[in-house]
Amino acid sequence: MKIARIELFPVPPRWLFLKVTSEDGFVGWGEPIVEGRAETVAAAVRELADYVIGQDADRIEDTWQVLYRGGFYRGGPILMSAIAGIDQALWDLKGKRYQLPVYEFLGGRVRDKVRVYAWIGGDRPSDVGEQAWMKREQGFTAIKMNATEELHYIDSHVKVDAVLERVQAVRDAVGRDFGIAVDFHGRVHKAMAKVLARELSAFDLMFIEEPVLPEHNEALREIARHTTTPIATGERMFSRWDFKRLLQDGYVDVIQPDLSHAGGISEVRKIAAMAEAYDVAVAPHCPLGPIALAASLQVDAATPNVFIQEQSLGIHYNQGNDLLDYLSDATVFRYEDGFVSLPKGPGLGIEIDEERVRQAAAEGHRWKNPVWRNEDGTVAEW
Repeated sequence: MKIARIELFPVPPRWLFLKVTSEDGFVGWGEPIVEGRAETVAAAVRELADYVIGQDADRIEDTWQVLYRGGFYRGGPILMSAIAGIDQALWDLKGKRYQLPVYEFLGGRVRDKVRVYAWIGGDRPSDVGEQAWMKREQGFTAIKMNATEELHYIDSHVKVDAVLERVQAVRDAVGRDFGIAVDFHGRVHKAMAKVLARELSAFDLMFIEEPVLPEHNEALREIARHTTTPIATGERMFSRWDFKRLLQDGYVDVIQPDLSHAGGISEVRKIAAMAEAYDVAVAPHCPLGPIALAASLQVDAATPNVFIQEQSLGIHYNQGNDLLDYLSDATVFRYEDGFVSLPKGPGLGIEIDEERVRQAAAEGHRWKNPVWRNEDGTVAEW
């Protein structure tokens, strides 16, 4: 059956939803978004729609290949995020038509549940010990926190000490058996990343994330010499070709492709298989909305080297609207003992409250990430 139309819905706090409808009335939902560039991605989806409308909704791989290879210029966050949302929606539609969860099309499940972690601390971490304790009380077994505020290329070790104090407060609050991940967020330059990586080794962290920006991945070789902590990266990498060199170099332990940025379910499935061949774990990036999380869980279900899943419930970005607000049945993401059960419904396993989505889209959003500056006035990485 052919694809009849594509609709877009920019919804608070900072998400973009996509609805695909086939000629026989089946519907699929996707979440194509680059945080802070929702309108740009929406424009890309509208352009790509010319390649999608009228095509066979079942031919997902062929559609993906057309969207990727049909343009002379390809890759990057905007185009790959646009493709990701369309891909998610086509998988959702196909699952609903055949009354199967998407993971059944991917070879079936290899697990019954997926471990998840929660965010604490925000962009300028504070009160993290108390926040971590609260997450443990809520049943989580792992958290992630940002490491630092602004850091210059070379900066004061007083700022390093502040990071160590915060991580120590978390470890003291939750104990040794609790997972702690520290996100450098690409805001740390190579020289200071080496220092931080070395000093954080004492805390037996689950991983350190994006110790340098992906354009400096060659620096991971040197950073790895300063730590035994697993190194994670990949949220700003968008295709298997982006990940190829990273995996070949052998200095990453966890990759974090984002199902709404890295080409969707079809592409992340392939990226994860590449990682398995290099004995690398997968922890999909997902500080986004419910459709992105549902898509992630479908891949998690069928992917043996996934070990934990990011999710955004209560994250500091979700102001006014949170992860569950646009779902008809919020219990689908019930967290228990640090895990979430696999969605059992067809497609992505969730039902979107379309009336609420349309109301929220009328409001829309203009979310932008902050612009930070160092003490000397130079622009700092956020």
